[in-house]
Amino acid sequence: MTLFLGVDIGTSASKGVLTTADGRIVARAQRSHRVSTPRPGWVEHDAERVWWDEFVAITRELVAAADGERLAALGVSGIGPCLLPADHTGRPLRPAILYGVDTRATVEIGELNKEFGEQAVLERAGSALTSQAIGPKIRWLHKHEPHIAARTEMLLMASSFLVHRLTGRYVLDHQSASQCVPLYDLRAREWATDWAAQVAPGLRLPKLAWPTEVVGCVRADIAEITGLPAGLPVTTGTIDAWAESASVGVRTPGDAMIMYGTTLFLVQVLRRPRPHPGLWGTCGTWPGTYTLAAGMATSGAVTDWLRQLVGGDFTELVTAADTVPPGSRGLLALPYFAGERTPIFDPDARGIVAGLTLGHGRAELYRAVLEGIAYGVRHNLSAMTEAGGHARRLIAVGGGTKGGLWTRIVSDITGLPQQIPADTVGACLGDALLAAESVGVETSGWNPIVDTIEPDSERTERYESYYRNYRELYERTTAITHFLAAEQRRAGGSN
Repeated sequence: MTLFLGVDIGTSASKGVLTTADGRIVARAQRSHRVSTPRPGWVEHDAERVWWDEFVAITRELVAAADGERLAALGVSGIGPCLLPADHTGRPLRPAILYGVDTRATVEIGELNKEFGEQAVLERAGSALTSQAIGPKIRWLHKHEPHIAARTEMLLMASSFLVHRLTGRYVLDHQSASQCVPLYDLRAREWATDWAAQVAPGLRLPKLAWPTEVVGCVRADIAEITGLPAGLPVTTGTIDAWAESASVGVRTPGDAMIMYGTTLFLVQVLRRPRPHPGLWGTCGTWPGTYTLAAGMATSGAVTDWLRQLVGGDFTELVTAADTVPPGSRGLLALPYFAGERTPIFDPDARGIVAGLTLGHGRAELYRAVLEGIAYGVRHNLSAMTEAGGHARRLIAVGGGTKGGLWTRIVSDITGLPQQIPADTVGACLGDALLAAESVGVETSGWNPIVDTIEPDSERTERYESYYRNYRELYERTTAITHFLAAEQRRAGGSN
């Protein structure tokens, strides 16, 4: 039996799977971790302790589960875009600065917009400069940690860090590179070397490849550490959300994935770039494709915060919230508990629950939070439609698909059906799929659709007025929440 291995480094957990050539999962492994938030607006991972140590633990567990069967290829993915400064050997010089949830480089975003021009950046890079972009974080590093910047010779992300450690190759996939705004030219599909020299002077940029390409093999010394066979082919890797979209067959223009996790992410496949100031435009997973992407700063993180606040477990809360009618008996929540990414790009946005009375309980609160996240999904899908990327097929993945209530609320609020695949294990399954494709295996039969969540037209109509007020609530409270965000920073509070 031939087996494929996929490992993903997520925000709060690392996961791995072992699959057969027809996509059947024969073993799983997982390790949990936390992000580090040393200062307000900073969100980091220790690459050695989190990314590498957990990768090694997972591969050893899965190789043991293979029980001597042949491993044919390995695929990896991870959170991104991230900035991990490393020396010429690939040794990390500081903790990795994570994706858009890390908002430290706000000043640098403004500087780079003045230098290059906001519209010029959007047209060339496909995305505006936001907290998701790598360029401002490199500029921040040069300004605030010049001793680190001077020693930095490699720009690594979670996936490329693993690939380099495994194979010795310094390579990054086109999809991840296209989120290194403004260092990458989206239409040319190559590094924008002139802008890169201005933002990251002296930095050697990695070679570019596609996630379906084999870029190297596991070195003998690393094989001893990981338990992997020496010479095992390793793919380029990619960012976790795009690996997850691959795991559920999101590969044709009009296909879109909605990922219910600690944060919420959407990826829609396009035939050509369609820049939009409220979204991220990137290369796709496969050559010749592009994507529009959207991400909310919190989703599962808010539901978990509320669970801890009011007590009980998720099953109890979901059961109670399911008895509450649409609209949560007159509650409206803005889920901006860590600022917000797309489509408003406002790191100083803050969470709000409006309409509270003494008659409301935890069931109404929990449902209101789920509805607030769903309004955010609709807002992002509307922005994708504005860009010309209307979703014709929406596939739901992630832990939030369990239980059914959250996905039903999203379908009712958006008015769109959602397809549910057989396995929502996530990006690691996509990594195994891409590894299989890299060595010529046909994967069209992997992870079939097993259910569809249909919207209820009466509930959709009921939610219309709530959605309009959701949009207005943010506009009317922006000055207040920005004042409060500044006060939180002054007091040393969370971001």
